[in-house]
Amino acid sequence: MGTASSLVSPAGGVGEVIEDTYGGGGGEACEIPVEVKPKARLLRGSLRRVGASRPGGLIGASFKSTASVQELECVAEYERLKKEYEIFRVSKNNEVASMVKKEAKLDRENKRLRAELQALQKTYQKILREKESALEAKYQAMERAATFEHDRDKVKRQFKIFRETKENEIQDLLRAKRELEAKLQRLQAQGIHVFDPEESDSDDNCTDVTATGAQSEYWNGGALGSEPSMGSMMQLQQSFRGPEFAHSSIDVEGPFANINRDDWDAAVASLLQVTPLFSHSLWSNTVRCFIVGTDETQPEVDIFIRNYSPKLQRVCETMGYFFQVVHFSAENERPLKDVRKWEIEKSSLVILLLHLTLPSCLLEDCEEAFLRNPEEKPRLIYHRKEDGRVSSVSVQQLIEQISYMNKAKVIDHIGGVEEGAYEIYTCVEKIIKQDILGCEMTELEGKDLGNKEESTAPEEEVFGDVLWDAHDEQEQMEAFQQASNSTCELGFEKYFERLNDLVAAPAPIPPLLVSGGPGSGKSLLLSKWIQLQQKHSPNTLILYHFVGRPMSTSSESALIIKRLTLKLMQHSWLVSPLTLDPAKLLEEFPRWLEKLSARHQGSIIIIIDSIDQIQQAEKHMKWLIDPLPVNVRVIVSVNVETCPQAWRLWPTLHLDPLNSKDVKSLISAECNSANVKLTKEQEKKLERHCRSATTCNALYVTLLGKTIACVGNTGNIDETLQQCFQCQDTVSLYRLVLRSIQESLRSDKEKYLLKEMLCVIGVSHNGVSESELMELYPELSSAVLASLVHSLHKMCLLTYGCGLLKFQHLQAWEMVRLEYMEEGENVISAYRQKLVEYFTIQLSQDRVTWRSADELPWLFQQQGDKQKLHKCLLNLFVSQNLYKRGHFAELLSYWQLVGKDKSSMAAEYFDSLKEYEKSCEGEESMICLADLYETLGRFLKDLGLLSQAVAPLQRSLEIRETALDPDHPRVAQSLHQLAGVYVQWKKFGNAEQLYKQALEISENAYGAEHPRVARELDALATLYQKQNKYEQAEQLRKKSFKIRQKAARQKGSLCGFALLRQRALQLEELTLGKDTPDNARTLNELGVLYYLQNNLETAELFLKRSLEMRERVLGPDHPDCAQSLNNLAALYNEKKHYDKAEELYEKALDIRRRALAPDHPSLAYTVKHLAVLYKKMGKLDKAVPLYELAVEIRQKSFGPKHPSVATALVNLAVLYCQMKKQTEALPLYERALKIYEDSFGHMHPRVGETLKNLAVLSYEGGDFEKAAELYKRAMEIKEAETLLIGGRATSRHSSGDTFSLKSALSPNIFLEHGQR
Repeated sequence: MGTASSLVSPAGGVGEVIEDTYGGGGGEACEIPVEVKPKARLLRGSLRRVGASRPGGLIGASFKSTASVQELECVAEYERLKKEYEIFRVSKNNEVASMVKKEAKLDRENKRLRAELQALQKTYQKILREKESALEAKYQAMERAATFEHDRDKVKRQFKIFRETKENEIQDLLRAKRELEAKLQRLQAQGIHVFDPEESDSDDNCTDVTATGAQSEYWNGGALGSEPSMGSMMQLQQSFRGPEFAHSSIDVEGPFANINRDDWDAAVASLLQVTPLFSHSLWSNTVRCFIVGTDETQPEVDIFIRNYSPKLQRVCETMGYFFQVVHFSAENERPLKDVRKWEIEKSSLVILLLHLTLPSCLLEDCEEAFLRNPEEKPRLIYHRKEDGRVSSVSVQQLIEQISYMNKAKVIDHIGGVEEGAYEIYTCVEKIIKQDILGCEMTELEGKDLGNKEESTAPEEEVFGDVLWDAHDEQEQMEAFQQASNSTCELGFEKYFERLNDLVAAPAPIPPLLVSGGPGSGKSLLLSKWIQLQQKHSPNTLILYHFVGRPMSTSSESALIIKRLTLKLMQHSWLVSPLTLDPAKLLEEFPRWLEKLSARHQGSIIIIIDSIDQIQQAEKHMKWLIDPLPVNVRVIVSVNVETCPQAWRLWPTLHLDPLNSKDVKSLISAECNSANVKLTKEQEKKLERHCRSATTCNALYVTLLGKTIACVGNTGNIDETLQQCFQCQDTVSLYRLVLRSIQESLRSDKEKYLLKEMLCVIGVSHNGVSESELMELYPELSSAVLASLVHSLHKMCLLTYGCGLLKFQHLQAWEMVRLEYMEEGENVISAYRQKLVEYFTIQLSQDRVTWRSADELPWLFQQQGDKQKLHKCLLNLFVSQNLYKRGHFAELLSYWQLVGKDKSSMAAEYFDSLKEYEKSCEGEESMICLADLYETLGRFLKDLGLLSQAVAPLQRSLEIRETALDPDHPRVAQSLHQLAGVYVQWKKFGNAEQLYKQALEISENAYGAEHPRVARELDALATLYQKQNKYEQAEQLRKKSFKIRQKAARQKGSLCGFALLRQRALQLEELTLGKDTPDNARTLNELGVLYYLQNNLETAELFLKRSLEMRERVLGPDHPDCAQSLNNLAALYNEKKHYDKAEELYEKALDIRRRALAPDHPSLAYTVKHLAVLYKKMGKLDKAVPLYELAVEIRQKSFGPKHPSVATALVNLAVLYCQMKKQTEALPLYERALKIYEDSFGHMHPRVGETLKNLAVLSYEGGDFEKAAELYKRAMEIKEAETLLIGGRATSRHSSGDTFSLKSALSPNIFLEHGQR
């Protein structure tokens, strides 16, 4: 029996070649040995054959063989399946590997095609943009060409007209010159000596005086109806109580006898243009108090800072200044030497507190502050002594040395530390008010120093009708000084020549564009050139404006145009109403420029730095495109990237990048200041680095030099240079500087405070003061703050602007935003909310300062919180503060954001005022209310809402007449404002009457030669000119000009004027050594000024000395003695010493009755005030003849039908009513009613008040029907008044001294009788 292998036919024993059907391996063939499976049919056939050949028992015998065969078949099947599986597995593996290779190949191909597609798309977009840019450039070029052709034709026409006009003027002048020369020769031939009188009324002389006084860039006494000099930046809050205070104008002669008056005026004016009259003791609008104390006097220091520093801060805050106390503890003395020296230089006042010993570490500070004090700033030494104990030798020597040099005030105190701290406080307060701020108001501590007092001082006492922000002006001055502080010229000589050529070029000429990259030195160039022009061309008037950070106050176009217009008006002595409507202001500026430039003898140069930072500059500065006046030149600076397209056609002065020589000199200057020496290799590296456009500008190189100098000899300069070389622009270099400052700080707390300080400054509107930072972060000590500010200021990150810390450059501001505020609006909003909470707390404490008015509405605007913004605007003192400082456009923009139109805004303001009026009690609150009403009226007048402006102005007039006096100067102010509304309303008759009343009051209150009188004369002249009454207008203008000419000679500012006059008086007394009328007049004026500043004790001394001197020199019956008696009586009346006041008033009246005419205004004033005093003392019988005399005087002065006569009649009738003499009072009321109706019309409020008083008398007489009728007429007048503003104006007070109906009985009684 054979095996299964015998059944297999292997086909010659050679394996078959099988192709790979899956394509694995790329179609390769593999040779595999294969066994062929025997067919079952053949096997069964062979078995049958075997069985057939062996019948019978062979079947059983072959069973085993059969089983073996089956096993062999199974084994063979298994081997076959195994081999097939191996074949399948290998094939699939080859197939998978092939697919992976194909997938990778396709992926690479896909990426390549995708990259090609993206490149094609970018190329297409680039070509499309280039096509659009080319088309846009083509259209712009065509537009510019058309505009240029139009402007060229326009300029040609204007130049032709100008040339013809000037040629005619020249011919006329030559003709007049020949005639004058011929006349002069004739007069000289006749032997007549010709001279030019000083006080000529000719127009030529007026022109000469104007030219002389027009050099000063700060407020003169005659400019725009203002009284004091603007250079002082101070507003003295006066309260007029007596009619003759500040009566006579002080004619100040030249300070030296050998100098001509006009030469002195010209010299002072030129000096003021360069250096304004800021107080030398103030550092950026801040009263800085530096305290040096020992461990022994630390208790006094702590008590002073804790208890008395807030009081001093409130005093300074009320007058618009910041107050900052700086004190370094003992452990901080040594490591902060540079910081302490810097603080001493900035300080307004240094206080040294000593007891027994003086540590050696403080000796250097003492010498710096007390012995090296070139500016003679105030210094104070507090020395606490003890019985039985002697101070050390060093203490005694220092005090003796300082006392010998007379450079400090010394307080020797024996007692406790509490009393010592209070003594320091009283002395510091006096120094601040007298020596630093220049006002001797010693009784302020007894009054409310909040916003109410601040609002009661009308701005007209300083600036007339002009709304001027002294803080903005000081900020501009500081910006100019900071921009010109650099001692490095940076090769500016070539640019100076180009600027000089512009000034000398013939007109007309477009503005000059000074362009350059950020930090290229444009501001430095312009400020240096301004200094040269002011030095070499004193007749050239230069007006400049430095624009700061975008969205700050300095970048608001309306404020810029208003400031430039006012300064032009100031220099040309023009008095004219100026609109505050932003759109009209921008529209009218070219006409103002042309009009005012014609008045100036000389060139006018207007310089605006960083004009591209102005909000919507191209829209709001359209006047730059128009042809400029002949004597006007305009220079503006811009960044190359942000310059508007329309301006690129102007002549351009482009600032080139710094060359290697300038870079080397600038870095060497910084290094030499720190005694740092660079190697040649380091200098070469710096030169190679500063070659790109971003690394060779002035700011980058300056910052680079300061960084190297800061490292100095203590650090690794090479390592610092490597870090700097990685910074390819100014922002990244600022980042490096900030991080180096952070690394120099000693604790994480200081790093946190540094971050918080920079972020708060960054999100604010105009910056943050140091005192505000210390209130925002109580953990921030003055020593840490001083150290941080010193580091940041030194590295050009921060600077001061009007007492506020702000970023010195835009790149520093951008760096802080990138470093600390990368998370976006959430971080910015959080810091703004912190400021909002701080200023909101101030408002809740009735601390409405210029800072809260500036910041809080703007913060609400930035946050988009319209509800809180609306509530803030309805705070009357916030809106009043903004309006009084001329921020008219800003106030309007806030209301527009809230969604209110002008009428709705007016209605809401009036509703708020009526609510506030309900809480007003007392004279001071009523005066404050009158100021608010007047501000609202002026605001509505400026908006053009004339009908709605009448009611608040009328209400202000009524309150002032009731709370003060009908003849008080503030009543004249109300009359002036109300007349201005009537002028715009074309109601010239009403306006003329009001102006005349205001003129009468002003003349009686100030004297006939006061600038306030000139203001009223100008207003009347303008009114007459509108009515074509040119002769009357010309007479008034000449009279006004003489007053202003005389006032312009008074160059002393009101700030510190009393102190200046006191020193002048001492010099006069030492020189003359005898009593003179002029010295007596000076003493009287000093007393007046001290009186107005509430220093009654000092005022009494000066007034008594003046009276005594006048009695010795002039005699006791001279009218000037009566003036001194009247002033002393007013002072005693203020002090409630009525008996003394009565005696002095009677003496003054007796003198004036004998010396003056019966209708003289001075006699009328003495009569009136003595009558008021009698009435106040209850001596009604004595008051009656005086009131009757007042009626007679007014009748003689103004005629029997003048409204002033009616007022006097009403006052007399009121007196009769108080004496229960209704019969005598009735005809007086009736006569006054007739005068009022004839003068003002039947519907005037004064007519209504008189009708109410007549109704009271009729009711008391039993004539109820007549009382009801009169009361009904009065109510009709009140309703007509109410309709002027939509039914919201009501009045609760009568005018003058009239008897109020509410004071008698309820009006409901009359209504009941009327119904009967």
